[in-house]
Amino acid sequence: MSHINVTINGRQYRMACEEGQEARLLQLAGSLESRIENLRGKFGEIGDARLTVMASLTLADELVDANEQIRSLREELTALRDVRVAATDRARATQTAVAAALNAAAERIEKTTQVLNRTIGGGVAIG
Repeated sequence: MSHINVTINGRQYRMACEEGQEARLLQLAGSLESRIENLRGKFGEIGDARLTVMASLTLADELVDANEQIRSLREELTALRDVRVAATDRARATQTAVAAALNAAAERIEKTTQVLNRTIGGGVAIG
C-alpha cells in the first residue's frame, strides 16, 4: 500500500492507494481540483464544501451519462452480433442451396450424357 499527498480545493490530503496507482490517484485529484477551480470561476467564493459538492455532483452526472452510453453501446453490440449470426446462417444456407443445385445440375447433365451415349449407340461417347 502506497501513500501520497493530493491537493483538493486547496487542501492537502494524505491518501492510500494500491502500489502503482499513485499517478492515477494524482490525476483524479487534479481533475477534481480543476473542476472546483472552474466552478469557483463561475460562481465565485460560495464556500469550500458547496464547491466540492457541486464538483462531485458534476462528476456523478458525467458518470451516470457514461454508464447510460455504455449500456446503450452494449445493447447495440448485442444487436450487431445477432445480425452477424443471422447473416452467417443465411450465408451458410445459401452455400448449401447453391451446392445442392450444382450437384443436381451435374446429375442431370450426367444422366443426359448417358442417354445420349445410349441413343447414339456405337458412336463416339459424349463426356
